[in-house]
Amino acid sequence: MTYSVGITGVGKYLPEKILTNQDLEKMVDTSDAWIVERTGIRTRHIAAPEQATSDLALEASLKALADAGAKPEELDMIIVATETPDYKYPSTACLLQAKLGARNAACFDLSAGCSGFVYAMGIGSQSIASGLYRKILIVGAETLSRILDWTDRNTCVLFGDGAGAAVLERVEEGYGILSLDLGADGTGGGHLIQPAGGSRNPATHETVDAHGHTVHMNGQEVFRFAARKMPAACKKVLQKAGMTIDDISLLVPHQANRRIIDNALTRLKIDPKRVWVNIEKYGNTSAACIPICLSEAWEAGRLKKGDNVILVAFGAGLTWAGALLKWAKESEVDTIG
Repeated sequence: MTYSVGITGVGKYLPEKILTNQDLEKMVDTSDAWIVERTGIRTRHIAAPEQATSDLALEASLKALADAGAKPEELDMIIVATETPDYKYPSTACLLQAKLGARNAACFDLSAGCSGFVYAMGIGSQSIASGLYRKILIVGAETLSRILDWTDRNTCVLFGDGAGAAVLERVEEGYGILSLDLGADGTGGGHLIQPAGGSRNPATHETVDAHGHTVHMNGQEVFRFAARKMPAACKKVLQKAGMTIDDISLLVPHQANRRIIDNALTRLKIDPKRVWVNIEKYGNTSAACIPICLSEAWEAGRLKKGDNVILVAFGAGLTWAGALLKWAKESEVDTIG
């Protein structure tokens, strides 16, 4: 027997400090007009010096648990999707477990770049659908500001810090996650990479001086990959669920670049009013993008029980991930109605 699995609670957290395009004009050779035209980003949030990824994850997780009416000790598993963990080990998920007091949860981190949250959703949902677990916390959290080269205008303007979380549980049959499409093309791994700090290029004075521990990106190739895979993943999950784009109430795309989002909308022929976009406020928060968007859309009343929602992302690896779900959580409007 398999169970239907859906989201029963969401939460987000953005650090207090806001870095504007005007601030960046003073730091690197760029301009507000240049950034907005090429990316759609106007501001991004930056973690305080004393904040690490697990701290951001904690705030988002507490909100998601409260939204779900769940207690930390009820969690069977915690999955944290991140490319900026507190440490190489222990996992950020284990650190989060300790902060939450979720003593009964198995914990691990997941590395799938910006696709990480949807990957975590796929793994977590299958663990519940099979009957192995009942309640899982999935988190996308990043402090990308710590791995940026602030002299490289092509990358430092793109990213921000933040965290989003969701609680997965059994839901009413026919609701929850209806289809998934997870994939990767490792031949493109070099197009988005942090080249130093691993076993291939261990940390040395030379790697630090060469900015090897920062984000390196072939923007043109990443754009081409995203332009293909974002629409393709959406079409795949629709096909698996026996739906068309007209059945979708809300599309939540990864917030990497406004031009990439617009390209996907054109290819999918979906009304922009049915797409959640917040890139102008937060920039690219990698694995945190999708859950931050979901939480924001829920708070804004854009999600109601029965809505069909697509989540789609692409990221380092290169990876892609799509999920189609029938929203199972009742809003105040649903309850009143």
